[in-house]
Amino acid sequence: TDANGRLPGETGSELQDLPVGEEGYSSPNPFCADGPRQDEFLAEMRREVFDGRDGFLTVGEAPGITAERNEHITDPANGELDMLFLFEHMGVDQTPESKWDDKPWTPADLETKLAEQQDAIARHGWASLFLDNHDQPRVVSRWGDDTSKTGRIRSAKALALLLHMHRGTPYVYQGEELGMTNAHFTSLDQYRDLESINAYHQRVEETGIRTSETMMRSLARYGRDNARTPMQWDDSTYAGFTMPDAPVEPWIAVNPNHTEINAADEIDDPDSVYSFHKRLIALRHTDPVVAAGDYRRVETGNDRIIAFTRTLDERTILTVINLSPTQAAPAGELETMPDGTILIANTDDPVGNLKTTGTLGPWEAFAMETDSE
Repeated sequence: TDANGRLPGETGSELQDLPVGEEGYSSPNPFCADGPRQDEFLAEMRREVFDGRDGFLTVGEAPGITAERNEHITDPANGELDMLFLFEHMGVDQTPESKWDDKPWTPADLETKLAEQQDAIARHGWASLFLDNHDQPRVVSRWGDDTSKTGRIRSAKALALLLHMHRGTPYVYQGEELGMTNAHFTSLDQYRDLESINAYHQRVEETGIRTSETMMRSLARYGRDNARTPMQWDDSTYAGFTMPDAPVEPWIAVNPNHTEINAADEIDDPDSVYSFHKRLIALRHTDPVVAAGDYRRVETGNDRIIAFTRTLDERTILTVINLSPTQAAPAGELETMPDGTILIANTDDPVGNLKTTGTLGPWEAFAMETDSE
């Protein structure tokens, strides 16, 4: 607000229209993302609706909320919300002007945003951890490798390790635990999401700022329908999404790769993406360091390698992830790897290989408890 307590665009008693952006819309964030009475209203809701009740959890979807504000809102002492979904990390590969436009990025950029969220809750508050949801493309296609079976499985596990080893509560979006990929639609009539359809018409037909070819590539990369294709339960015609004795074509097309990626094939496979997620969840339930340990980012000397520690009492867990499709050599604090015990990894003997070759393999990732000095 300004010195007179007015919101952006507000003059006197009436709200004025804000400028219309490139997508054809004005932003509601100045009015609803973090208004001047936000804390008051959240505290009132907590007090009037939830106080005196057991077994509840409150989570806020919070575009425009900073990591620092997350600390205040999720601090139990302030009686507002238990967790917030923050979104700054989800835009590391997109320009500020438009979600449809790529920008150069590195895994180090992603960890910088995650570290900001982690550092903000070091003393108070809590974090929601997510890489996939109904408004985001499939992370294994976005930041992993869905071009081969080996690349998909290994990168899906690397991204899962990245998510689950941070401090907070992980959220696993339907199909993420299987390593489901983007839909790879090739024509506009395959899309159902109005945001995607309208953006195509605005940017290609109305303004001409994009060609049909480049906009279709953007929809295939960032469109929300990538996360909204039917859950892949099995390899049947519609992936088991509708009743098997009376199959009906779903509203949106099933991803053709459901014959290779589905729950029926992965549930009993100890090497599957699904089984890897189960191991990560079990670690959080059984290891207090994973559940509650302090976070510290580790300098890797390589912008493709992410590393951080979680520490509680005298125990430390080091997580190291090569979030790239090529071999990468760690340096910095990892120039000399500590000894320890591997807790979980997506390859065999990653530390031994690292000490022998000096590099991490493509998408190689592990978490190890380091030996105390």
